[in-house]
Parts: sequence; C-alpha cells; structure tokens
Amino acid sequence: MKIFIWLILCLIWGTTWFFIKLGLEDLPPISFAAARFVLALIILAGIILVQKIELPKTIRDWKLLALTGILQFSINYSLVFWSEQYISSGLAAVLQAMISVFGLALAWFHLPEEKITWLKVFAVLLGITGVAIIFIEQLQVNSVLAFIGCAAIVIGAYAAAHASILIKAYGSQIHPAGMLFGQMACGILPLIIYGLIKEGNPIYFNWTWRALISVFYLTIFGTIAAFWLYYWLLSRI
Repeated sequence: MKIFIWLILCLIWGTTWFFIKLGLEDLPPISFAAARFVLALIILAGIILVQKIELPKTIRDWKLLALTGILQFSINYSLVFWSEQYISSGLAAVLQAMISVFGLALAWFHLPEEKITWLKVFAVLLGITGVAIIFIEQLQVNSVLAFIGCAAIVIGAYAAAHASILIKAYGSQIHPAGMLFGQMACGILPLIIYGLIKEGNPIYFNWTWRALISVFYLTIFGTIAAFWLYYWLLSRI
C-alpha cells in the first residue's frame, strides 16, 4: 500500500512542473500560485465539512502549521512559480530534487532516530542523477535571470524540506486534510497580497482554457490529492 501511494505521488508531482509551465503562458506567477491554493482551500473546506474532519485545536499545532505553511506555500511555491518563467520545467524538477538532500541533513537535527547512512546518501545522489538524466536536454542556463531562478528553486527546496521535517517530527497526530488546510490558510495570504499589489486584479487576467486546465489540475491533483497522500505517507515511513 505504501509503495503504491508513493508511486502515485511520483506520477502526480512529476507532472506538475509541466502544468506550471503551461499556465505561465497566460498567468502571472504569484497570482497563478495563489489561484491554485485559494481554489484548493475552498474545495478542501467543503471536504472537511462533509466528512466532519477535525481541525487542529491547540496553539502549538497552529504555530506549526503557520510556520510550515509559510515555508511550503509562501516561500517554496512562490519561488517555483516565479523561477519557471526563466528556466525549463525539467531543470526546475532537477533542482527541486534537492529537497531530498536538505531533508537528509535536517532530519539529523529534528529526527535523531533517522541516522544519515552511506546507503541513504547513495540513494539520494542516485535519485537526483536519475532525474537529471531524464531531463538532460532541458538543463541549460542561458541568462542571469535563469541563474537566479535556479538559485531561487534551491532555496525553495530547502524551505519545503524543512517544512516536511517539522511536520514529520511534530505534526504526525494531525489529520492530513486538517494539516493541509491549516498550512494553506496560513501560507497563501502573502501570495494573495503580493499578487494583488504587483500583478493586478485576477478578473482581468488572460483566463484561457490552457490557464484554467493548469489551475484545476494543480488544484485537484497537485495540491489536494498529492499533499493528502504525502502527509498520510509521511506519518508512516
């Protein structure tokens, strides 16, 4: 079961890079990211109400969700969406694979039972090499902005890894849906504010079918389904 869930996650998150790149043809990056998560938040709220899923109640839990929501959704995804304007989706995927490197190191601080071993180091390097081979034709960096975009995605990878490690260490008792809802509720406000100030009113964006399909795919599959499965898996492995 765990392996099956992991494979589904590989399939979903392996395709999100393409849909981000697709949506950026018509939408500004930060507002595009905000639209994805606002829609996901609305849908998830309905699921939580219908299924009567309990949300976190303690201040400690909400502090954790606020911190990890900012790391995962405010920092990581804003940098990913912005960067994909200037680099290929394949290069973005390779750089985001640095999550595994940062996760291995950060676990040493927050999860002392998860030791760094030569086998884990080899596995991480093998995984990154595999992703690089798959996207080898897309790994060019052709401008200063592309280089900055690469650096930004690596910073985002650190933020995402830190969020996951904190959730693993301190949030395993929270329901995956409640966790995702809390993180997005805390993490998307900076995206909304920045988008409205710098990118304008979303009503006037170029809402093509391509843009709509990208937003809905990233909302349903790349956010709700993927993070729900990911947090379920994270609490078990």
